[in-house]
Order: sequence, then structure tokens, then C-alpha cells
Amino acid sequence: MMMRHLKTMLPACVALAGALGFGALAWAAPNAQEILAASDAVRNPNYPFGLTTTLVEYRNGKQTSGSTLAIYSKEQANGGQFRSLIRFVAPARDANKLMLKSGNELWFYDPSSKASIRISPQQRLLGQAANGDIVTVNLAKDYQATLAAEEDIQDGDRQTRRCYKLALAATTPDVTYHNIEMWIDASNNRPVKSRFYTESGRLLKTAYYRRYQNNLGVERPTETVIIDGLDPNWVTVMRFSDYVKREVPETWLQRDYLPRFKPE
Repeated sequence: MMMRHLKTMLPACVALAGALGFGALAWAAPNAQEILAASDAVRNPNYPFGLTTTLVEYRNGKQTSGSTLAIYSKEQANGGQFRSLIRFVAPARDANKLMLKSGNELWFYDPSSKASIRISPQQRLLGQAANGDIVTVNLAKDYQATLAAEEDIQDGDRQTRRCYKLALAATTPDVTYHNIEMWIDASNNRPVKSRFYTESGRLLKTAYYRRYQNNLGVERPTETVIIDGLDPNWVTVMRFSDYVKREVPETWLQRDYLPRFKPE
């Protein structure tokens, strides 16, 4: 009689265990690509905008160099990657030099020579900041994300955050980094920390995203601290300010127009 009772209960128990197991699996394995896209939306508006980016390089705690850039960005019409025009504001020797990102092509224009040349996104602009670091990028467009872990880490202010750790692999050869590890706050999709690697797996640098403030209706990081992969005393700080929703004329994003560009 006991055996008949167990046989009667078994299907219900299996069904319940299956339901619980499925629910646990769904909760434990969120979609990594969606998490990455959500973190992109934290960093960047989805409409044309402008901002000011200030870069400061430090060696052993002492400032050694700096630069100020005015950036104008908008997404491609088909919902693809951002296109950006970058105008150098300071120092005076670099004023009104331009950089154009169109698709994954990057062009540099010097008004003194009136020549535009194609440059690499991996090339250093200042300190630990590469050319590809200062243009507006949605990582979910160029990288395939996988969920590596869910763990507690310290953010740039040494506060503990529960984060999704994502492993990002480049899907196109023309991006700044082949592989990235990225930690994204599990409670609000804010980027917290990233590590950037060469194709061979060497650590290039570590970045912390800090000082979240409301800009264009969303709490966005206004500071990125970049630490060299070999020398932790070599640090570059990128600060973002003066966010504004604005039109970015299509002509500004054409290479042939660079010699005629006039800042407003």
C-alpha cells in the first residue's frame, strides 16, 4: 500500500522539482547581451547629444598632461553604432584639430596641414586613454557577451557591489580591444569596472566608472579612472560634463566636410 502511495506522489514531486529547477535556472542565468545593452544605455543617450570630455594623466600621483575635447555623437540611422565628431579644445597647440568616427573607421584632421588621415582606435591619445576610448561606443554592437559569474567586487570608491561579470569577445576586427571583462551592478545595470586585454590575453588596463550624476534624465558615470596594466602608478582620469541634447548635422559626420567644420 505504501508503494502505491509513493507511485501516486512521484509524478507530482517530479513536476514540482522541475518547475523549481527551471525557475532557479532562469533567475541565475540572465541574458548577458541584454545586460550589456542596458549598461550601454546607462552610459549613452539614444539620441544625438554633445558633451565635454576632460582627460588628465598622472604619474606617481603628479599631473603630467591634460586635454579637453568637445564631442558630438549620434547613432547611425539603422540603429547601429554611434558616429562621433571630436573637436580638440585644449591645450592651445591642439585646438580645433578634429577626429571623426564613422562606423568603425577613425579619421584625424589637422587644420594646419589640411590633411585627414586614418588612425587606429588602439593608438594612445593621452596617457592610458586610447583614441577608441574617447569616442561614443555601444559595446553590445561590437562584442558578444557571456555571463562569467555573479560576484561581489569593490567599486572605484571601495564600496562593495553585487555585480554580473561579463566576458566580452569582439565580433569585428576594427574595435579598440579584442577582449574585455566587465562588471555591471546587478541592481541597476551601471558599469562598475572593466579590464581590457590584447588578443594574446595581456592585461592592458583596468577602468573604474565613478561619480554617477543625473545627465539627460539618467544617472550616468561622470568619471572613468584608467589604471595601466603594468604600472599602477600610471593613471588617466576621464571626466564627462556639459551633456546636452542637440542636433548633430549629417554633414559634420562626413570626412570630406572636416576642412569646412566651424564650431558653433
